[in-house]
Amino acid sequence: MSRDPYELLGVKKDATQKDVQSAFRKLAKKLHPDLNPGDKKAEERFKEISAAYELLSDEEKRGRFDRGEIDMSGAEQPQRHYYRDYASAADAGNPYHNSAGFADFGDNDDIFSSFFSRRARGGEFRAHGQDRHYSMEVDFLDAINGTKTQIRLPDGPALDLQIPPGTRDGQTLRLRGKGEPGIGGGRSGDALVEIRVRAHRFYVRDGDDIRFDLPITLREAVLGGKVRAPTPSGPVNLTLPPHSNTGKVLRLRGKGVATKGRSAGDIYISLKIVLPDAPDQQLSEFMTGWTAGKQQDPRKGMGE
Repeated sequence: MSRDPYELLGVKKDATQKDVQSAFRKLAKKLHPDLNPGDKKAEERFKEISAAYELLSDEEKRGRFDRGEIDMSGAEQPQRHYYRDYASAADAGNPYHNSAGFADFGDNDDIFSSFFSRRARGGEFRAHGQDRHYSMEVDFLDAINGTKTQIRLPDGPALDLQIPPGTRDGQTLRLRGKGEPGIGGGRSGDALVEIRVRAHRFYVRDGDDIRFDLPITLREAVLGGKVRAPTPSGPVNLTLPPHSNTGKVLRLRGKGVATKGRSAGDIYISLKIVLPDAPDQQLSEFMTGWTAGKQQDPRKGMGE
């Protein structure tokens, strides 16, 4: 075997160990003999990439290869058949049967081990079913407060879906076992539902905080007092300080987004003075004779 191991795995000379492992996993999922029964070409390719991975995953051997001290079939390498010595004393007749499977790739959360599995007895091949991907839209307040809804799969029944409080736009929720059925008794895949949160007409989410503008009257701005303000969890009474300008921000601590495992965010309310829609003769007359109002220049310093 004279082909370059980097070329076989499709990685560059400066590839990290993680890159090497990732490239091998991707190829192994396509070329593994159990997935290509009777395909001698795939079997040979699997043999080649396995040998390449065995060389490059060993830093010492990789270094010697890079320095030209050994070649692809260096004598110091252990004898290998495919990916590694699959055969055990118990089932040496079939080099693909192994009770351990791909255990050296990590625990059950590993991408590779989640695809391949082995039965402890008999060595039959099992494959976990593939995941199915979906998306659905939810209202802003349902995402903030949490809710229980249903998603109807294109090729299956309606499934209950719990939207946790604090769900973010783009977050993916997992329905275990609702994906493609497994092969050979392997477990079914999962349904992965990407959540798209609809924009609210005045609330804006900022991390775990919520921001919005609150309209107030001119009288409320000048005199202050109690005003009622909405929040995602229900209305609250706010105390406006006298002489509150447009742009003044009031803070409600702990009334923002409550996400499991974290402290709730805050609500930031920006005040916005709104005049009556219809002209008010009294207000106009007052403003006409209001001397201080004539002297005020809120744009001073902004330039001409």
